[in-house]
Amino acid sequence: MSLYGVLRTGVSGMNAQSNKLGTVADNIANANTTGYKRASTEFSSLVLSSGKGSYNSGAVVTNVRYSISQQGPLVFTTSVADLAVQGNGFFVVSDEGGTPYLTRAGSFVPDSEGNLVNTAGYYLMGYPLANGNPNVTLNSLDGLERVNLANLAMSANPTTNASLGGNLPIGAAMGDTFQSSLIVYDNVGNKVQFNVIFEKQSDFDPLDPLDPLDPANQQWEVRIEGVDPAGWSAGPFTLEFDTSGQIVAGATMTPINIPNGQAMTLDVSTMQQLASDYAPLDPIVNGNAPSQVDKMEFGKDGTVYAVYEDGTRIATYRIPLATVPSPDKMTPEAGNVYSASIESGNVQVAFPGQSGLGSILSGALEQSNVDMGEELTAMIEAQRNYTANSKVFQTGSELLDVLMNLKR
Repeated sequence: MSLYGVLRTGVSGMNAQSNKLGTVADNIANANTTGYKRASTEFSSLVLSSGKGSYNSGAVVTNVRYSISQQGPLVFTTSVADLAVQGNGFFVVSDEGGTPYLTRAGSFVPDSEGNLVNTAGYYLMGYPLANGNPNVTLNSLDGLERVNLANLAMSANPTTNASLGGNLPIGAAMGDTFQSSLIVYDNVGNKVQFNVIFEKQSDFDPLDPLDPLDPANQQWEVRIEGVDPAGWSAGPFTLEFDTSGQIVAGATMTPINIPNGQAMTLDVSTMQQLASDYAPLDPIVNGNAPSQVDKMEFGKDGTVYAVYEDGTRIATYRIPLATVPSPDKMTPEAGNVYSASIESGNVQVAFPGQSGLGSILSGALEQSNVDMGEELTAMIEAQRNYTANSKVFQTGSELLDVLMNLKR
């Protein structure tokens, strides 16, 4: 064993402990960084061949490992745009150039253009739902867009379908009328009010044994009369019930041409004719007037809802989650994001709750998985080991001085 070998081994040991101190320093510095994943240093020996009468000292090499798959604790916040993944998976984000990355850092806020961006400047990606449910490719990120909240001002949607249920009194006399008002929307979002008028066509009373049970006597005429604006109408339509009070004909009434609007269909299939008072129930219409976005909501399945001032909730995006076969082998990048590598395998994409992926929590953030006590212990160990290796180097240097002084 040469003295130069001792020096090289001592330097190798000091370098290895320096690397360990470096990861410890990063971990401590990022203990409060959202979604940060702990780095650790692993040591392996480098052995040189030795003869029978001598020993060649080797060295130590280090490899840095990241605990990317280990989830950190969750903390809850007051911002709905703070997102955390509970379980497996990563958010898909992109930089300014559109390069995709994976991250667990979900502290998103809208930027000046309405894009959801985290504290490192990466944009949250999602599938737009304007054209219906997206077609997700499991091994591709195609089709993802920046989740943008600025372009969600609601456009006016005309009413095309409405429904009304309830009860028409079976004991009503012929000519008796009952009415309910509905409000629908025209092509530009104006409200259109009309009355739905039910008029009994006979005085049939099934409770009277002298009255014949003739289904033809169980008919109602239904008319639509405009209120605001007035002067328009639709119908009449015929609504027919059987002897048990259930509709047998006329449950769908169309067309009802809304002024400056669309042809609407009125569904009364849940209407009954029973021995009770007139009771309209469950009026439902589609369409809406223009309204501004009041707030956002995020579902556990990744659906992003725009909640408008009029209370309407519309699904606008759906956020996927991504993973790789070996998350700990991904390559860390600046900004607490990761990119896939050969060792990690290719990116796989699915919606939360599918393919073993976790769910998305709104109003929560994932903290770092750094254990401060463990890091301080590792720092003390690295400091002492560094000192011991420096002593080896110092001793080898002193012995080399002795050897050099023998000539004197």
